[in-house]
Amino acid sequence: MTVTTPPVNGQVIGLAHYASRAVLDTVLARTGTTFNQSVALRVVSEQGGTVERARLVARLAGALKIEDPVARRTVDEMTALGLVAEPAAGQVSLTERGGELFERIRTGGSEIAARLYAGIPAEDLATAGRVLALVTERADAELAGAQGPR
Repeated sequence: MTVTTPPVNGQVIGLAHYASRAVLDTVLARTGTTFNQSVALRVVSEQGGTVERARLVARLAGALKIEDPVARRTVDEMTALGLVAEPAAGQVSLTERGGELFERIRTGGSEIAARLYAGIPAEDLATAGRVLALVTERADAELAGAQGPR
């Protein structure tokens, strides 16, 4: 039997996203973390553990394609859970608990990625990465044009 490779389009990309996201959700469920919270933890970690609250909200809104009030609620939830603290007005920092949680999620996500991407040649992954980054850039540009300033 011959396996036909489907053409790459939004549906194929979306199915891959939802399938891998569902696997990640099993890790998040074990930690009691929402997907939005996990993304926020990553953003704060990438910024050295402290970031301006407004920048975090903007990054969440932009990356997740959510409204600013939803992003602000996510940060508020994380503060209430003790995952981040506000050491100074307008600043958000990972707490020890938040840092440990992020590491657990990051480790779980890395293990999942290792399994899902096992055996795929590095050149293919690099090409897919470039293509998906370009598609994301173009979609973001279309959204910015359609929505006007945020």
